[in-house]
Parts: sequence; C-alpha cells; structure tokens
Amino acid sequence: MAPNFTTKIAPHVESELAEARRSRLVGHAMQEFVHLERAHVLGQESTYWHVKVHTLMLLWALRNHRVREALGQLFRIVGAATKTALGLVPQGNTGGTNVSPFKAMPIAPELAALIGEAKADV
Repeated sequence: MAPNFTTKIAPHVESELAEARRSRLVGHAMQEFVHLERAHVLGQESTYWHVKVHTLMLLWALRNHRVREALGQLFRIVGAATKTALGLVPQGNTGGTNVSPFKAMPIAPELAALIGEAKADV
C-alpha cells in the first residue's frame, strides 16, 4: 500500500514546525507565525496536519495575547476538523485571521513542489 498524503507531507510540515519552535525560542513571534503559515499551506489537505497547525496557531495567539487571532483559530479548527476530508479547503490559504478562511491564495513555488511530490502516487 502506497503512503498517503498525510504521511508523505509529514517531514515537510514537521520541518516548518521545527522552524516555528526555533523562532519562538529566540523571541521572534512573527517569524514563528510565518512558519506556522507555511506548515498550514503544506498540510491543509490532511485533516491531521490541518487541525494540528490551526491548534498551534491558536496557542501562538494565546501566548501573544491576540484575541482576534485566537477566536478566529477556534473557528478554523472546527472547519479543519469537519471540512478537510471533504476537500473543502481553499488552496494556498495561509490560515491566519488576516485572510478569509474561504480565500484561495497562490502557493509559493517551493511549497507547491513539495505538495506535488507528496501527492504523487497517492
């Protein structure tokens, strides 16, 4: 049985999450969120990764006292948990409350390539 998308994209999402942790440890909150956004783009077609990244975005919002972001992430966690498996995700959306949760966005070429590789032979 061929690995599924969740398994194949995992190393790339985990790499972005590791960069997010490194940014947090050195006090770069905004750079941390950039890596969470990149992890979101990579993993948003996997219910597991989609929910996990939104949960990490919620924790980021709470640590940084961003009430609007925290409330938006609660809404997005529910959406990720219930809509991802149905394929109802706007491609390329970065996942933060600075963009509509329904807006498709261009995907950075390097992320698009990783997504394409993870989808190959799935």
